[in-house]
Amino acid sequence: MASARKPVLYSYFRSSCSWRVRIALAFKGIEYEQIPVNLIKGGGQQHLDSFKALNPMQQVPALSIDGITLSQSLAIIQYLEETRPNPQLLPTDPKKRAQVRMICEHISSGIQPLQNLCVLQKMEEEKRKEWAQHFIAKGLQALESLLQQLSGRFCIGDEVTVADLCLVPQVYNAIRFKVDLTPFPIITKINNSLLELEPFKVSHPSCQPDTPPDP
Repeated sequence: MASARKPVLYSYFRSSCSWRVRIALAFKGIEYEQIPVNLIKGGGQQHLDSFKALNPMQQVPALSIDGITLSQSLAIIQYLEETRPNPQLLPTDPKKRAQVRMICEHISSGIQPLQNLCVLQKMEEEKRKEWAQHFIAKGLQALESLLQQLSGRFCIGDEVTVADLCLVPQVYNAIRFKVDLTPFPIITKINNSLLELEPFKVSHPSCQPDTPPDP
């Protein structure tokens, strides 16, 4: 079903959601073009009419692929999994699939939105760090408990899944907001293992087309 035309990813180097999709594209060996969308410059390029036409929510990522444009990182990754299933990012076993989706939702719905740029911009600047630290630490505490039961080398067993694509960007944000990761040894171990893998390396915020000299 894959189109001959190269997909186009609208992304921001430090966006968690964009990073998830970059990992998925790299993991599946999908070549793509990347168009940076600066979320800060000039009040944010995501608010331009040209980008709102792609995603009315004015958020990254957006992926133009196979004649359609998709937004929301997990919806994009699900589409990639259904149309380009190898190598797979979801287990075959229904119980493990559900566990992967549970971890994904835990991060993408329960942690990341609370420390997202559009939320922090509505707060007084001196309160932003404390707010983000509180909700990230609270979410990671619950996630650590879940991973005690479910993890192997990675979040769910020993194969990379969509859960891992969500974990690494969230840990990156935790570090950026100076959250103490000492209470989360399982999360730290899994994150370190994943960062050794090529798809996670090439998609890292430190090496994107729009990465500034001092990110």
